Amino acid sequence: MRTRNKRGGLIAVAACVALTLAGCGDSSIDEETEANEERAAEAGDCGEMNMAVNPWVGYEADAYVVGHVAETQLGCKVNYKNLKEDVSWQGFGTGEVDVVIEDWGHPDLEKKFFAEQGDGSAMDLGPTGNVGIIGWYVPPWLAEEHPDILEWENLNKYAQDFATSESGGQGQFLGADPSYVQFDEAIVSNLDLDFKVIFSGSEAASITAFQQAEENQEFLIGYFYEPQWLFAELPLAKVSLPPYEEGCQDDPAKVACDYPETVLKKIGSTEWVEEGSPAVDLVKNFEWTNEDQNLVAKYISNDGMSAEDAAAKWVEENPDKVEEWLG
Repeated sequence: MRTRNKRGGLIAVAACVALTLAGCGDSSIDEETEANEERAAEAGDCGEMNMAVNPWVGYEADAYVVGHVAETQLGCKVNYKNLKEDVSWQGFGTGEVDVVIEDWGHPDLEKKFFAEQGDGSAMDLGPTGNVGIIGWYVPPWLAEEHPDILEWENLNKYAQDFATSESGGQGQFLGADPSYVQFDEAIVSNLDLDFKVIFSGSEAASITAFQQAEENQEFLIGYFYEPQWLFAELPLAKVSLPPYEEGCQDDPAKVACDYPETVLKKIGSTEWVEEGSPAVDLVKNFEWTNEDQNLVAKYISNDGMSAEDAAAKWVEENPDKVEEWLG
């Protein structure tokens, strides 16, 4: 059974700390603290919010920014839970998960958990403001040296250049975490490409592989996506696949098309939404840009900041956007 601990007084404690650090002499801090206290009082008790954290840094950026605002502005206790995508959705019905803050499109899971066709334990809470682009990418040097490699019809011409000790004489296609939304094995098979999908196992491993391929001018093709902070450092080039058409991914075994651009959205537990936590409106109102997410993700992955510190830094530097979320 879900429990939601009372968090009265959190805002007051945070305000005292802030005033102490500031020497209690800054009127703007006084005013901001008073406003936060009034907002918390109006909102009532926030209780707990169980935030799934799926395994990529962009999601982590979303989760900790929203969580930081929920804790410091609304007095919530945020429980971060590192979970794969499908496991996160299963938690809606058990009370283990209240929010999936960045969903890349799971029609299969919507059928199981949305009210229209499933058990009704989950519901759509609107877009994040981000547009997700999944695709096949190569490092910049390779696109410049062999521009025809950006057309899928030419990939077999270079298959042996992509071969590795793991690909068994075929070209290697680098998949990411196999739990991600992906159809690469089907695409390779259905387009008759002489490649074998080898999974890197994680976002971090894929990033390292692309960085090394660029530095060492090695052949590499793999699954990657935007928004992603790496593109600011390393402008990967996207390979053109047969264009996405409605229905071309309905049968996962027959996919032979590119990935669609996806409006990323937030999914919430129906029970949690109906309980009326003030954090519900925060999650519904949360929207930011790919650039916002990439900046926080860069703080975490490239600059060595903790997710908590990265979120706090962004929130402090973007008060207008945060105020819009709070309504």
